[in-house]
Amino acid sequence: MKRFAIILAAGQGKRMKSKLYKVLHPVCGKPMVGHVLDTVKKVQCERSIVVVGHGAEAVQSYLGTSAEYVLQEKQLGTGHAVKQVKQLLGQENGTTIVICGDTPLVTEESLEAMLQLHEKNGAAATILTAEVDRPQGYGRVIRGENGSVKRIVEQKDCSPEEDAVKEINTGTYCFDNAKLFSALEKVTNNNAQQEYYLTDVIGILVQEGDVVEGYRTDDYTESIGVNDRIALSEAETLMRARINRKHMLNGVTIVDSGSTYIGADVEIGADTVILPGCSIYGQTVIGEDCVIGPSSDIENCHILDGAKVKHSVLSQAEVGKDTTVGPFAYLRPGTKLGSHVKVGDFVEIKNASMDDGSKVSHLSYIGDAKVGRNVNFGCGAITVNYDGYNKSITEIEDDAFIGSNVNLIAPVKIGKGAYVVAGSTITNTVPDNDLAIARNRQENKPGYAEKIRARAKAKKQREQEESRE
Repeated sequence: MKRFAIILAAGQGKRMKSKLYKVLHPVCGKPMVGHVLDTVKKVQCERSIVVVGHGAEAVQSYLGTSAEYVLQEKQLGTGHAVKQVKQLLGQENGTTIVICGDTPLVTEESLEAMLQLHEKNGAAATILTAEVDRPQGYGRVIRGENGSVKRIVEQKDCSPEEDAVKEINTGTYCFDNAKLFSALEKVTNNNAQQEYYLTDVIGILVQEGDVVEGYRTDDYTESIGVNDRIALSEAETLMRARINRKHMLNGVTIVDSGSTYIGADVEIGADTVILPGCSIYGQTVIGEDCVIGPSSDIENCHILDGAKVKHSVLSQAEVGKDTTVGPFAYLRPGTKLGSHVKVGDFVEIKNASMDDGSKVSHLSYIGDAKVGRNVNFGCGAITVNYDGYNKSITEIEDDAFIGSNVNLIAPVKIGKGAYVVAGSTITNTVPDNDLAIARNRQENKPGYAEKIRARAKAKKQREQEESRE
């Protein structure tokens, strides 16, 4: 049976008090609507339609071609929103999930269980429900004697008896697609909010003698819809714990889960250890047997097996096998490190590649460079890559030695096995196996230090006397 998904993402989200459109607020590094779309795709929905309204362009810009879109120009309720999709899905046969774009905690497992129950029993609709101790603010699920769903009553329309029900509607459903759009034609706005409720479809289907089921999830947190910053923080905490648990069950050691932030799309291999204070997010992939942290920030990076990253910041970088980074290193976008490379303390690398076995141990900057194998950088060596207008490339071939406090003025090439003496400023090519020295000879002037000190002291005294006058 074909499966489709409708994601409701047209509300403005005024309670967020934000310039950012509500469903684009991130949870564990990914916008909420991105979580929802990924989840419905995991249950094999052939088409996913996002209903947009406020902030439509921003949502479409983020999701791109991964979904189809319809516009709800006026927000007249959830039933009205779903009705806008009729032009795309009205003639389809199959099962349609309807889910809100601000419910990032709904899981693939719950959606699949709901769909299985729906399809097994030939239901016209199935509701994802949860039982909570404090159901205020949620629509109540009213069941019949045989356990099927009779109706859903919104909080503002509840009778005292209905208000006492603890089983709530999570706002996630699946419908027989044809019956959904047929019932939507009969929904009215005769209610306290004067809106067209999607929940009224349930009552209409029951009146017509159709089967309506309710699948109750064991995890009530899936019911959380994010409408303000408090709920956003709660969702972040819950999802972070879920993500960390998944990695630990897959063989990753997380020493302090409470201080470790891992994004939803991060992949980590078995026997890797994550030390306290790390933030790892984006499309980061970390291999096996790595040690990450403590206190490292890693975004959109690829780190191979056996690498170690300590007290460092990495963004859009590649780190090879058994390579060490840090402490206090900064790998900027375009950095590509080979295997057994060493990047030490207070080293910054940007848009540069370093091949296997090369070392830059401390206090250096390597930018816009191609570095070969087994190259050694002394303390304070830098590539001077920017002239105020243009970036230029430095090339350093295998087995070269770059001494301490060397300036390599790009564009420049250092040949294979070449040796650049400490303190040199290099502006021309150094051929293979040559030694390059570019500094003035030392000259000592006997007794001149005393003259310099006396001159400086006299100047300071004059300035003090002038200030007193």
